[in-house]
Amino acid sequence: MRVTIAQLEVSADHSANVVVVRQACAEAALVSADLLVLPEYASGYDPRGVGIEHAESLAGPFVQLLREQSAETGVTIVAGMVTFPEGAAHGADPGPDRAAAAPRASNIVVVVRGGEVVGAYRKVHLYDAFGHRESDRLEPGDPAAPPLVVTVGDLAVGIMTCYDLRFPESARRLVDAGAQVLVVPAAWAAGPGKVDQWRVLARARAIENTCAVLAVGQAGKGVSGHSLLVGPDGSVAIELADAAAVTSADIDAAGIAAERDRNPSLANRRYTVVPVPTAPTAPLTPTD
Repeated sequence: MRVTIAQLEVSADHSANVVVVRQACAEAALVSADLLVLPEYASGYDPRGVGIEHAESLAGPFVQLLREQSAETGVTIVAGMVTFPEGAAHGADPGPDRAAAAPRASNIVVVVRGGEVVGAYRKVHLYDAFGHRESDRLEPGDPAAPPLVVTVGDLAVGIMTCYDLRFPESARRLVDAGAQVLVVPAAWAAGPGKVDQWRVLARARAIENTCAVLAVGQAGKGVSGHSLLVGPDGSVAIELADAAAVTSADIDAAGIAAERDRNPSLANRRYTVVPVPTAPTAPLTPTD
């Protein structure tokens, strides 16, 4: 599977972001990539916090761009974005139960292939840490929702995002569902020690699950960059710096299989992951 890592600098200007994303799609097509991974909040970002003001529907311009580009290029695209909460549309009345509170958006990762949205993951672990409170602006996903694993080329790709990387059970649940590669779009907050933690966590998720980890961060103000491709033995094959960059690499299914044969820790384990359920949420659909 050939992957293109698009470590983009994303702004609050959605129209400008469309131009940047289109360029990344062109670079992925140029190298005949099977998979293009964009960062979390690729549709619009503000380092002070992202909420309902940056939300778009799944029928909006950002997803429409991804659908067009995936249809034209044949590349599967994974991208983080913000959409409206359940049952809401842009400008809709929040209703009496929600009117008193500020409306919250949903942080999701969409998977687009052949012009269609083939999967969407709602961020389960909101970033309420290091002085940030995503839960003030975002609604969490249901931890009991089915894990999102899609086949790309000859590999099964599991989807999580950003702060999820700190929770090993999120990765293990995807691997239990068949994932051989973990894809982690992120806007990893900058700060003392944060890049080192990002690197250590990505390597740990790879080692403990004998899988490849593709962790794609944002570049720019307030975020860390340093996108990573980590092998199933924890070796770092690619690490970008903190500036915007696009690069590509191949992930070998045979290499993952060989590492799992050499290190059968998944077969040797004695515990399973069981999600703590919350109120169920309806599936995301590309409607207004």
